[in-house]
Amino acid sequence: MISQVAELERARKLIAQVKFRLRKEGVDFDRNIEIGIMIEVPAAAMIADRLAAGVDFMSIGTNDLTQYTLAADRTNRKVAELYSPYHPSVLQLIEMTVTACLKSKRPVSICGEMAGDVLALPLFIGMGINMLSMSPARIFDLCRATRKIDSRLAQHLVATILASGSAGEVISKLENYRTAVDRRKQ
Repeated sequence: MISQVAELERARKLIAQVKFRLRKEGVDFDRNIEIGIMIEVPAAAMIADRLAAGVDFMSIGTNDLTQYTLAADRTNRKVAELYSPYHPSVLQLIEMTVTACLKSKRPVSICGEMAGDVLALPLFIGMGINMLSMSPARIFDLCRATRKIDSRLAQHLVATILASGSAGEVISKLENYRTAVDRRKQ
């Protein structure tokens, strides 16, 4: 869980040392291996622009990012109701990270339960995300849903969603969007 640039720099030094040893020992390896990080804590999302400069790609781990942003363990029944990846603060951190990656021309993907959630798909498309890592069982439904989404309209949806005051409001707006899209396609 990267939370500061110094951790990334330390990891890059370790990788360079290992590459040096492998070359010295004559061990074949991919000399151009890409280095990426997971954005799983709010601190990393907030400095994503600086982290992007030191990586080839980023992936946003929505499960952990949600848990650490909302201080709500999704596996603890006493606080699980507070856990929602649709909370506006979580979505703003995702958007900050995506924006930093797009500006730096670094690929960014979404992983975690939210990546396979059809309801979130137009939001991700609107943000400019084009890679999702999900359970294979969800791929078909997301591929079918993707065909229905107009990316230009989804881009306009992002600002509306990010201006929401609660997870419930976000979900309601996304459901209304989905209903409107389904009506247009009939």
